[in-house]
Amino acid sequence: MNYKLASSPHQHVRRNTGQIMRMVIYALIPGILLQLWFFGFGVLVQITLAVITAVITEATILEMRKRNFERAIKDYSAILTAILLAISIPPFAPWWVVVIGTFFAIAMVKQLYGGLGFNVFNPAMAAYVMLLVSFPVQMTQWLPAQSLTMQQPGIIDAIYAVFTGFSADGFSLAQLQSAADGHTMATPLDAIKTGLAQGLTYEEGLQSAIFDGNLGIGWWWISFGYLLGGLYLIKAKIINWHIPGGMLAAMAICAGVMFLVDPDRFASPVFHIFNGSLILGAFFIATDPVSASTTNKGRIIFGAAIGFWVYVIRTWGGYPDAIAFSVLIMNMAVPLIDYYTRPRTYGHKKRSQGESK
Repeated sequence: MNYKLASSPHQHVRRNTGQIMRMVIYALIPGILLQLWFFGFGVLVQITLAVITAVITEATILEMRKRNFERAIKDYSAILTAILLAISIPPFAPWWVVVIGTFFAIAMVKQLYGGLGFNVFNPAMAAYVMLLVSFPVQMTQWLPAQSLTMQQPGIIDAIYAVFTGFSADGFSLAQLQSAADGHTMATPLDAIKTGLAQGLTYEEGLQSAIFDGNLGIGWWWISFGYLLGGLYLIKAKIINWHIPGGMLAAMAICAGVMFLVDPDRFASPVFHIFNGSLILGAFFIATDPVSASTTNKGRIIFGAAIGFWVYVIRTWGGYPDAIAFSVLIMNMAVPLIDYYTRPRTYGHKKRSQGESK
């Protein structure tokens, strides 16, 4: 038998950064298509604006830094950041919201720290928090699923709404947000949080028209689409299971315990996992290789802590969803987590208490 000797790492399939980023983008497609189906073509308009802004911003800054911008853009990292930000904001948010956010993500969060591999924070989530704090009204104008709305806007309506605030037929965003009975609809997390604040029980909150049983209409399908993409990334060894596993397990445990304590005041684990952006965050955002923990044990801690913070902020904080805040909080803790979870060097011998230092 013939044996071949090679130095580590022993990786059979070698992929460059561009290939990895493209595979992540491909894995996003099922969830994005379901967002288009349930929430209209505004999602596609936002993605287009974000990608154009990201490429122009990245190329301009790299040219100013005397770097090879063509090679850097071909790594698709800026495009992936743009897509993640675009699918995280309301489909009919004004055009300048996604442009400002994407510019901030690329210029301030990524390039200001030295570019890919040097950013401390997740660029898409840092930009999302900046937009949410700066423009709270525009960032909370989510549409209900199209099957519940009075008007079902097409691609032309989406373009008009994003750039003018009105559909091609003259309907305002408030009218586009209205259900068939004329009431303005909210997201599932918003609806439950508002209902509990008004004294309703969890079960009473689920009686809203946007729910089908325990899940928001459209939202759980979208989460399922991103779950399929995330499982593909794990199978393809693009990401490890540790971060998404830690996040989902921590959320399930926290929500499960509180639901058992008082099911009238706290939502079930299934509700928390499949409503909102938890699955998108677990598989596509928290797993950012630059700003996440780098050890397997550290990844589990990192993911579990994010899941814990998401539950705390959703339940007692001022925001219905909390992926962005939780990811940024734990981005700051990554150096400490990695320091205490770094693997022991091969051949290392632990010193005894009596041994001199």
